[in-house]
Amino acid sequence: MSNLRIIGLIIGIFGLILTFRVYRGPRWRRLNFVLSGIFSLAIIAISLSPDLLNRAAGMLALKDEERGRILTLLIFSSIALWFLLIHYRTRLDEHRHQFDLLIRNFGHEEVKHILEQQVKDKHIMVILPAYNEGKNLGELLKKMPQKINDMNVGALVVDDGSDDDTSSVAKQAGALVVRNRINRGQGAASRLGYDVVLKYNVPFGVTMDSDGQHQHEDIEKLIRPVLDDKFDLVIGSRILGKAEKSVFLRSFGITLFTKTINILTGQKLTDCSSGFKAFNIAKMKKLQLREDQFQSAEVIIEAAKKGLRIGEVPITITKRMHGKSKKGKDISYGLNFAKTILRSWWR
Repeated sequence: MSNLRIIGLIIGIFGLILTFRVYRGPRWRRLNFVLSGIFSLAIIAISLSPDLLNRAAGMLALKDEERGRILTLLIFSSIALWFLLIHYRTRLDEHRHQFDLLIRNFGHEEVKHILEQQVKDKHIMVILPAYNEGKNLGELLKKMPQKINDMNVGALVVDDGSDDDTSSVAKQAGALVVRNRINRGQGAASRLGYDVVLKYNVPFGVTMDSDGQHQHEDIEKLIRPVLDDKFDLVIGSRILGKAEKSVFLRSFGITLFTKTINILTGQKLTDCSSGFKAFNIAKMKKLQLREDQFQSAEVIIEAAKKGLRIGEVPITITKRMHGKSKKGKDISYGLNFAKTILRSWWR
């Protein structure tokens, strides 16, 4: 027996012993035990009988190729590592979800006594995720409607870990405020807002940006089809309406991603990246939202999967009033948006 086979045999036996020692008692996990055990047994079997690789190489038509054993071993190792990656990524996503629930719980428990008094008489709640948007919120909140169709309208600012005066400005303007202790992204901030409106049984909701790009005049237009029970989710479309001219790359990206989402979901939308949307809260609670950023694509995909009626209305989008966009550069924004689409659809 060659030295390499002896080393392989020792590693395999050590791995098998380690499998029993690590995954016994309170650390028992059936899948981890099986995967680790199979991997160790495979190393032992190959070390004792290298001809096993020749048979596998023959099945893959690599037997006559130079270094066929090594190529076969690399192929099966890559497959095993790929399954391990998926397994541990799934576990990591679950830990992220639990962390998300914990942070959101901290957010609204801190102001539970205030929210309970001020939210109970609201029929429509406008949720505004905000990160360092104190200058913009001061102007925007003054223009918010108080009533739509004799229904009380409230404004809920979700301060996403800002280090400026976002919270104080929002409170002075009469808005309700909940706060993430750390900056997590628009999607995570929106989920905290959804938690509040669900907890206090607000029937209808609207999300809009805090940078002044979305117009308060469009809120009633956006919520109207939901109030009339024509749709469960209504997206504000700059393509159907008006928008400041943007760079070609971003416009092209919006068109490409919208067509991609339409193909994946069977919808006929025109603007997949709009954060300005209205919805029926009872229907939105069916959605399993996980993304911390780029939540507009995730919401559409999840809503389509759950059978919600999705529509669009034209809106006007202008340049932000103050400060700089937090979306990042066009290329990185596009890559992350594409990743969110694929991950949300696959999930």
